[in-house]
Amino acid sequence: MSRRVVITGLGLVSPLGCCVGEFWQRLLAGERGFSRIGRFDPVGLRNERAGEVKDWAFDAAAFGLQEPPSLASQFALVAAAEALRDAGLSWPLVTAGLQAACVTSTNFAGADRWEQFVRAFLAGEPRAELFASAAFGETPLLMREVFGLSGPAGVTSIACSSGAAAIGLAADWVREGVCGLAIAGGHDCLSPWPLAGLSALHTITAEDIHPFSADRSGTLFGEGAAYVVLEPLDTARARGAAAYAEVAGWAQNNNGYHLTAPDPGAEGMTQVVAACLADAGLSVEEIDYINAHGTGTQPHDPAETLAIKQVLGWRAYQIPISSIKGAVGHLMGAAGAIEIVATALAIAHGAVPPTAGYTSPDPTCDLDYVPNVGRPATVRAALSISAGIGGSNACVALRRVE
Repeated sequence: MSRRVVITGLGLVSPLGCCVGEFWQRLLAGERGFSRIGRFDPVGLRNERAGEVKDWAFDAAAFGLQEPPSLASQFALVAAAEALRDAGLSWPLVTAGLQAACVTSTNFAGADRWEQFVRAFLAGEPRAELFASAAFGETPLLMREVFGLSGPAGVTSIACSSGAAAIGLAADWVREGVCGLAIAGGHDCLSPWPLAGLSALHTITAEDIHPFSADRSGTLFGEGAAYVVLEPLDTARARGAAAYAEVAGWAQNNNGYHLTAPDPGAEGMTQVVAACLADAGLSVEEIDYINAHGTGTQPHDPAETLAIKQVLGWRAYQIPISSIKGAVGHLMGAAGAIEIVATALAIAHGAVPPTAGYTSPDPTCDLDYVPNVGRPATVRAALSISAGIGGSNACVALRRVE
């Protein structure tokens, strides 16, 4: 069995707003969601600014929970609930006769709970519930309980391409009939220990993030969650659900080169983009937009540009390419997922988001990066590229549903 798979629901929590509508409006306008971290003391980090979710409040009772879970799981539940409502679905899904699955993704899971557990442990009072809440499996467990999922559940964690891989894997499950519907995406929260490690790796800029610009010096991180609802096209049409886009294909690989730097010839990224196009059955002429990984680091942006040119050839110079990390930051396990949400919105609304924070051209990054303000565009098909620490790459192809 092989079915066409479409996105019928979108949901997110981000530094540019905690619903899809606000996020999209502010993203197109070129707004940026960075500020000094307020949830904890950022002194000593390479940069005290990040894309923090502001004025956050979580109603545990609304999800049938007695106590709030980890912050990252809170983000995930709120984003997934918005996606389900957007798809016209209510829960528990099992009562509707749907064998629904979930694939979540994260880099640091309940990082806030890890810190609480360690502090309690050092004080001689280790708390098992904090340890359990920090686990990577907390979120899929909660999603099964809260939303009434009876299908399979999984977690992907392949660094910064985790969110894209989660959506790709879930699309495969739906396509092959493993489940009738899937909730898929990613989540992560800002916390001192992940940011301390990322500071030590010097991936974080000491200044500001400027993707694809000559003066780029590194990335800024953010937090949030992004989830989508995936279902077969025929099922969506039968229940009258609108589709944002079709998940036409995807691919994942690993450079096998370096912990934080891409291979010089961009071989890994080139291969993953080419494999994604082949899986989707798309030609380069059909691609009208690329949502790039675009971290703003010195080695990454030229390598990604090279990979795009090596696969798309002349077409690379004709289409808009943008990185939304200049607006929301690098959302870690949620990065690929929120970028796929932005790509689906570009197809559905006929507009492409900008590369916020773009400053000056770099001769090694010589494509159209949609500087600072979004623009109208007809997008028939698009690619969303992700790359991660450890050399992992993923690429997802979306196509307009005719």
